[in-house]
Amino acid sequence: MKAALVGTDGTLLHEARRATGRKRGADAVVETILAFAADLRAHGEEHFGESAVAAGVAVPGIVDAEKGIAVYAANLGWRDVPMRALLGQRLGGIPVAVGHDVRTGGLAEGRIGAGRGADRFLFVPLGTGIAGAIGIAGRIEAGAHGYAGEIGHIVVRPDGPDCGCGQRGCLETLASASAVTRAWAAASGDPEADAADCAKAVESGDPAAIAVWRDAVDALAAGLVTALTLLDPSTLIIGGGLAEAGETLFTPLRAAVEERVTFQKLPHIVPAALGDTAGCLGAGLLAWDLLSTEVSA
Repeated sequence: MKAALVGTDGTLLHEARRATGRKRGADAVVETILAFAADLRAHGEEHFGESAVAAGVAVPGIVDAEKGIAVYAANLGWRDVPMRALLGQRLGGIPVAVGHDVRTGGLAEGRIGAGRGADRFLFVPLGTGIAGAIGIAGRIEAGAHGYAGEIGHIVVRPDGPDCGCGQRGCLETLASASAVTRAWAAASGDPEADAADCAKAVESGDPAAIAVWRDAVDALAAGLVTALTLLDPSTLIIGGGLAEAGETLFTPLRAAVEERVTFQKLPHIVPAALGDTAGCLGAGLLAWDLLSTEVSA
């Protein structure tokens, strides 16, 4: 878990990390979050002379941001956690905003990161899975049911691998960092090899690595072209572990996307700028947004 104190302008004033401790069960994870938030507030009082005036929390899985409920997270094992109410109570009644982790990271990238100044953008982190955040006029579109942006479950290879969602050939089964890790471990014969190792092998000219990498980039380009056909973003921000390969990813990806577009306008395809601080900064922005909404109301 990452947490931060964030200023009104998005400045990161203090950052801290703690283990989630998910092996201890969902209730223990929730208590760890609450204690972490309380300690962070105390740090602000001690070092900045004032208490935080609002809080934002970004969690994985299915989130009901309007009601402040963490609905479901498979990796953490929780269901219907009233996160806003619990945090508000622990933090002395200050207002609390609850958001989805990828959409919250996308909010930060859009406002103060790689998408700054872009009226329409799509943020796609390539990690264990693939998700997406749709940015419109400084805000993130969550959709009617909170599921907007799930680009990782666009089917790009109908005869492809089974996906946990029940479909076959979803983008994240072929182009996530996890997918590249699996493919390269199999191709290299090294069960410990991962996506970063594959990228290094590509850079050294290894033909097997180049083939694995090309398959992933082709699948990613197919999914991204579907997304940009629907959304017409001006900027496409790629983040997550796979983006750490830099131009080893971006050069062939830009070429593959350009090759596939016909009538669509090609967006700027850029790496994410905020790294793993995006979620913290985004949660801070959610909190500030909550206050500005209350003031305007």
